[in-house]
Amino acid sequence: MGEVPTVIGVSWGMWFQKEIVLKPRPRGFHWVTAEVLAQLPEIQGLSVGLAHFFLQHTSASLTLNENADPDVRRDLEVHLNHLVPDGAPHFIHVLEGDDDMPAHVKSSLLGVSLLIPVQDGRLALGVWQGITLGEHRDHGGRRRLIVTLQGA
Repeated sequence: MGEVPTVIGVSWGMWFQKEIVLKPRPRGFHWVTAEVLAQLPEIQGLSVGLAHFFLQHTSASLTLNENADPDVRRDLEVHLNHLVPDGAPHFIHVLEGDDDMPAHVKSSLLGVSLLIPVQDGRLALGVWQGITLGEHRDHGGRRRLIVTLQGA
């Protein structure tokens, strides 16, 4: 059996969790980093840690992507609509509208959670990275995120 390494000078740190509500948006991809951070001043208390973002919906998604050129967001929307079109005849789940089942597929493809390192009270994002909400319904409404911070 291998030796267990000794870790010196590490405290348990802190755990923190809160719900953040994002304003309603039209269908498409939207940069939400600033809106999220405006509701999360607690992140500034971490020198090092992790931020977990969990979207509590099945017809929207979270992804990290470019936060500079809006053409990226448009191209993502166009590509996913081509890949998973509204009203496709093979969908059985159609009671909530032509955009509902495609929204579930897109949400499953992209996912609903992100885990981002925290350094010096900030998200340790790359220069061009930002949190992007994929709104896959024509009228999705407000979206809720559960944010969990862990660190010291």
